[in-house]
Amino acid sequence: MKLALSIFFFFTISVVFSQEKNPIAPLVAVDSLYREDQFYVGFTYNSLFNKPNEISQNKFSSGFMGGFLRDMPINKSRTVAIASGLGFSYNKCFQNILVSNTDDKLSYSPIASGVIYTKNKLDQVYVDLPIEFRWRNSTPESHKFWRIYSGFKFSYLIWNKYTHIDSQSNYKINLDSDLNKLQMGTYIAAGYNTWDFYAYYGITPFFKSSAVLNNEPIRLNTLNLGLMFYIL
Repeated sequence: MKLALSIFFFFTISVVFSQEKNPIAPLVAVDSLYREDQFYVGFTYNSLFNKPNEISQNKFSSGFMGGFLRDMPINKSRTVAIASGLGFSYNKCFQNILVSNTDDKLSYSPIASGVIYTKNKLDQVYVDLPIEFRWRNSTPESHKFWRIYSGFKFSYLIWNKYTHIDSQSNYKINLDSDLNKLQMGTYIAAGYNTWDFYAYYGITPFFKSSAVLNNEPIRLNTLNLGLMFYIL
């Protein structure tokens, strides 16, 4: 028994002294082949451009987007990259364009001044294909860095709904026949760490040339401003 205790204390003291002379430093894994910002979520305020004189927005027109981007660094320090991916976006726009459906033919006119209505909006859902060029001053050890990401987004309309509600009517219309389903726009996201400013300008008009208001094609497009959040 005494021999066993002596051996135990000998090994214990040996381990203590060896730790003091050669302390074991914690291992920190550094991923030198890291990829950044591959999931994204964004929120925007949507503003219409190229509005006819009689047309205006009302209430708060908002948007939401989310998706995945494959980050592909192109320099050794991995601060420059290109990315492409797949996502979706939902946008709603409150405005005063009245849409009517007579004998399966859509017609457009401004809501008359003085007419009180509860809701007049267009909802749209898109599948998005973003392609972007990326710069950031990131390192393998830290996820807090400055970034500037800019690119193009191709979007395909998969669902839409126009809604009008006033004291005398309440109806919904699908505008597929008059909407440009394939949209293209340019965007930029820039910021530090969590907070990133986001701006998107739609190059393609919402409506086809066949959609007219006061005998003029409706050439509406959009500027979306908001915040983008990236997740590894």
